[in-house]
Amino acid sequence: MTPVLRKLTITAHVSFSVGWLGATAAFLALSIAGLTSHDAELVRGAYLSMDLISRFAIIPMCFAAVATGLVQALGTPWGLFRHYWILVKFGLAILATFALLVHQFGAMAVAAKQVSGVAPETLFSPDLGPLKTQLVLAPSLAILLLLAVTTIGVYKPWGLTQYGRRQQQERRGVVGQPDSRAPFGARVLFAIVGVLVLVFVVLHLTGHGFGMHAH
Repeated sequence: MTPVLRKLTITAHVSFSVGWLGATAAFLALSIAGLTSHDAELVRGAYLSMDLISRFAIIPMCFAAVATGLVQALGTPWGLFRHYWILVKFGLAILATFALLVHQFGAMAVAAKQVSGVAPETLFSPDLGPLKTQLVLAPSLAILLLLAVTTIGVYKPWGLTQYGRRQQQERRGVVGQPDSRAPFGARVLFAIVGVLVLVFVVLHLTGHGFGMHAH
């Protein structure tokens, strides 16, 4: 990419990423209000607002951030497969996107349906307690995940992948056998992400994940 286009994609990526984080923080604030407030109209308004924020702010920002990040990686010398930190960051972003979609069409859809046109006392039913708690925990974990992605992007830990080393050696005209092992920190993070994905899928398939309270 030309320098102007590269700066434009960086600006777009940072803007969408910050917007994604900010919208998730707003979602968390409303979910806490929905969990702790004793005002029926406030609770109803909070959950309806959360549904709108998720549909028209968080999801668009999420896809835009992932798309611009992918364009930036493929259109610059950084590449997508040349550095472990880029692979980890992209993998975490994909995981967050997948979890977001399941959350939106699971727990959030249930909550929006539950508060629409029901009697005020229904909003404080014990049956809604686990769902309300889930709607606080989910954005809290999402913010931690987004902060981890941001930290990786700033500090750029770990080194070149085997593919990246091979390309670097080809450019320098060096023939050698690069070390194919990933850095220890990257391997640990890959393992953690793999376990989280496995747990998430198992809980979802067994009916204990997002949407488990859709009664």
